Amino acid sequence: LPTQVISGGHYDVDCYVEDPNGKTIYQETKKQYDSFSHHTEVKGVYTFCFSNEFSTFSHKIVYFDFQVGDEPPILPDMNNRITALTQMESACVTIHEMLNAVIDSQTHYRLREAQDRSRAEELNGRVSYWSVGETLILFVVSIGQVMLLKSFFTEKRPSSGGAGT
Repeated sequence: LPTQVISGGHYDVDCYVEDPNGKTIYQETKKQYDSFSHHTEVKGVYTFCFSNEFSTFSHKIVYFDFQVGDEPPILPDMNNRITALTQMESACVTIHEMLNAVIDSQTHYRLREAQDRSRAEELNGRVSYWSVGETLILFVVSIGQVMLLKSFFTEKRPSSGGAGT
């Protein structure tokens, strides 16, 4: 069960796994990414939970890959063979293992790209709001300066009250 928090908060989450008897077989708190493998001994429904209880204000996106069972053999009768593999069969097994490594690498890079994209979009939003705020402040200061300079060059005439000769 590999897991990784893609976005939200401090990129951490609590996780636990329980067996059908209610026994906790895995429990971690505030993890950004982790991997857990377990060979089941009890048949039944296993429960896993990702908790965001410590951070109720931030929503999180979590990636997990739950794999059940062993991978089937790529060649028929591979488990019951007595003789060695032929060169072609050996090459097929090697290619299959390399393709699995490529799939794992691609998954890792996709997760990193999604995480980095999320951070970049969040940063872009902050920069946009900051720019709008600076623009508004610039307009207010400009209008204030124009009004202040205008008041320096306008002549104030005393009002004539009625005592004129």
